[in-house]
Order: sequence, then structure tokens, then C-alpha cells
Amino acid sequence: MTTKRWIALLVATILIFVSVGVNSMSWFFTRDWNTMLSEITAMDSDLQETVVEEGSANERIAVLTVDGVIQDTGTASLFSGAEYNHQRFMAQLNELQNDETVKGIVLSVNSPGGGVLESSDIYDAFVEIQKTKEIPIYVAMGGMAASGGYYISAPAEKIFVHPETLTGSIGVIMQSINYGKLAEKYGVDFPTIKSGPYKDILSSTREMKPEERAMLQEMIDDSYKRFVDIIVDGRNMPEADVRKVADGRVMNGRQAIEAGLADDYGKMPAVISAMKEDYHLEKAEVFEYGSPDTFASILSMKAHDVFGGNVESQIMKKLLTENQAPRMMYLYGE
Repeated sequence: MTTKRWIALLVATILIFVSVGVNSMSWFFTRDWNTMLSEITAMDSDLQETVVEEGSANERIAVLTVDGVIQDTGTASLFSGAEYNHQRFMAQLNELQNDETVKGIVLSVNSPGGGVLESSDIYDAFVEIQKTKEIPIYVAMGGMAASGGYYISAPAEKIFVHPETLTGSIGVIMQSINYGKLAEKYGVDFPTIKSGPYKDILSSTREMKPEERAMLQEMIDDSYKRFVDIIVDGRNMPEADVRKVADGRVMNGRQAIEAGLADDYGKMPAVISAMKEDYHLEKAEVFEYGSPDTFASILSMKAHDVFGGNVESQIMKKLLTENQAPRMMYLYGE
């Protein structure tokens, strides 16, 4: 063997060992560490309160945050970092529902939207809180509060934006990738056994039939109508005015105010101050859930830092945490 061949063989051997090692680490982290992290998180409690502004313990303002894609990916994993956690957020809303000291909610939204069901979960919970507790909800939109991010904001008494906020994108989207022709080019076949003609609807390996498109369009139209209706109700706007801007377009803060989708400019401190003034809550304590310094949070962030910058690990993370099946989304930038 030549020196080059020996070097090639050595490199191949190293790659095999690295591959086996990565697979072993993947199993270790996704099973043992996830279980341990879940236990730590449970003990740590996502409902721990952190006081933002001192004040009366009998009348308080809760600050909630939706940051990231609104999607239920299950229990938080070691790789999930500080991403949005739907189960945790719904638990916080349930806690607020049962807390008699909470007299107002300020919601910080920085999200491109997400799942139709998850967005509806949040919307329904907010409406129920308003109905049963009769307390106000104010929204402070960040860099983006589009599609589902706007959907969950719609029932608020007031919506505040930044001039550069990207919002709107009112509508529903459902997508799939079709690589059937590419597969055919390379001689790849996909034998499919199904119980009915539409069981593989939106398949990635064949063309969509006209009747299938009609079925899915009807579903999309139903979800779109619900989206329009919640804006009509939440913003007290005529349906015709909503539909003028409910064509999927995005808009900045100024355009949102002019269209009636937002009320004023304001960042979080100003929004909290506005609620205090509007509802005579000047002495209220302001708090948020969760402590950024918990061991579980630090462990998660460190793991996210270690693996987050690597392309292969990002792909692994997606495979581990995301459902790849086509689904209806209130989402901008799908």
C-alpha cells in the first residue's frame, strides 16, 4: 500500500469510530439526559415567579412571553434551548386562571406564528380568562408577531407595536415537498399500500389530484374564516375591513396601526405603565414566570450552545423534535 492509501484507510477508520460515537452520544442524550432534565425541570417548576417590579401582592400584573414558533413539540429536551414550550405556556395560563391576585396580563409576542391548534389553544385560554376573571390583556409586539403571533394577540384590549414590528400575515398555509420526479429520475420507487384513495393525500412522491386539492382547500378556508372572525371580534372591526388586509400580507407597525390591527407604539416598560394607568394599578406588583438562572435552564442552554452551531446537529435536532407531516399552520415564512 502507498502512503496515500494508508492515510485514506486511517481517515476512514477514524470516521467510522466518530460516527459510532456520535450515534451513541445521540442515544445517551436523547434518552438518559432528557429523562433527567425532565425530572429536574419538574422539581424546578416552570411556574416559579420572578418579581419584575415590587408592589402590592394583592393586585398583580403578570408578564407572559411567547418567543418562537408556536408549536407543541412535547416535553422540553436537552437540545431545545430557550425555545417556546407550548405545554409550559398553557400551564402558566392555567395558573393565572386560578390566581385571584392577578389583575392584568401583559403578553410579549415575538413569533412568526405556528400551528393552528396551538394558536387556538392560547386564544381560547385568553378569552376564557377575560370572561371569567374580567381582567385586561395588553400585548407588546416585538420584532415579529405574524400570523399565529397575531392570532393569539387579537383578543387583547390593546396591542402595542414598534415601528419596525413585522406583523399581519393573516391567513393559513399548508405545504408539502414533492420529489417524485426527482426520485423517478434516479430510479427510486415508493410502493404504497393504502386503505383508501386519499390515505396518502399530500404525498411527497406523487402529484396531487384536483379533488384532493379541493378537500384541503375547504379545510384551509374554514381555518381562515375562524382567523378573520377572531379579529372581527377582538378588534371590533367590520369583516370587510379585516378581509382587506387578511390576504397574507405582512406589514410594519405603522401600517398595522393604520389598518386597525394595533393601537399604539410602545415597548414592554411603556405597555406595563399604560396598563397601570388605564386600570388604576399603579401599586401593582409585576411578575413573570420562571427564573433564568435555574440549573435546568443553564443545562439546556449549554447543551444548545454546544450543539447549536453544528449543521449536522441541527438536522439531528429537527428530526428529534419536529413532526414532519404536512399540517395547517398560521405561520409566516413557511
